[in-house]
Amino acid sequence: MPDFTIVTDSCCDLPADLAEKLGLAVLPLSFEMEGASFQNDLAWRNMPPEVFYDKLKSGIMSRTSAASVGQFTDALEEICAAGRDALVLAFSSALSATYNSAKIAAEDIKEKYPDRRVAVVDTLSASLGQGLLVYLACRRKEQGATFEEVLQWVEENKLHLCHWFTVDDLKHLKRGGRISGATALVGTMLGIKPVMHMDNEGRLVKVGVARGRLASLMELADRMEKTAIDPAGQTVFISHGNCLGDAETVGNMVKERMGVREVLYNNVGPVIGSHSGPGTVALFFLGTER
Repeated sequence: MPDFTIVTDSCCDLPADLAEKLGLAVLPLSFEMEGASFQNDLAWRNMPPEVFYDKLKSGIMSRTSAASVGQFTDALEEICAAGRDALVLAFSSALSATYNSAKIAAEDIKEKYPDRRVAVVDTLSASLGQGLLVYLACRRKEQGATFEEVLQWVEENKLHLCHWFTVDDLKHLKRGGRISGATALVGTMLGIKPVMHMDNEGRLVKVGVARGRLASLMELADRMEKTAIDPAGQTVFISHGNCLGDAETVGNMVKERMGVREVLYNNVGPVIGSHSGPGTVALFFLGTER
């Protein structure tokens, strides 16, 4: 039986060394700032996170682009030509055209390599939520699961991948059309922080508010406590917009309250960070429902 490669895109926000260790093929999305275009590679080679988030804080805009059909075609061609199958786990279709690019490329490649299996999954996930799903899929592959078994596991569990997050500055959500200008103004004046999650269609949805930063961070842990499946036995991922201290505050909460033993932290990448902004903290775990 031929081996297979798990393919994803840079919106998974995994640490570059972990992605390499897992044997992932990772396609970069891109972003544009001050008239220059940059790839969103996991190692942040083009622009360190501190520089990127400082630019956002200063008011510099960032525009983002999906991974192209050509990028996926080239990656899948290389995998299939080497006699391997390909399982693509893509950024939520509700937030990007990346999934559609992967689907188009996969259909073309399957015509050229009819003996190869190529499947594309809409993860309905983002940032380290997507990253956690990819990580768990890779762990199953390492444990000997077949292509079909990993594919089935991902499809059955992607809506159990819970995303809960908050932001420190409402203006970036306003720019992205997530909240109105009036809501952003009033919220900023009152110190109100939105609490948001990813719904079953892969969209970012506001579900509540908290008064003040610490309260919003506590709300993330509260949400996990309500729905987490075996919290002490699972790995939890936390991403942040260049605010590791706040991310660690949430990590310590879930460790103390739910016995979580393993937490992975990483920055929100520049493509998602362009819309969520500096100060974002996001908590990802497996739960009974999103």
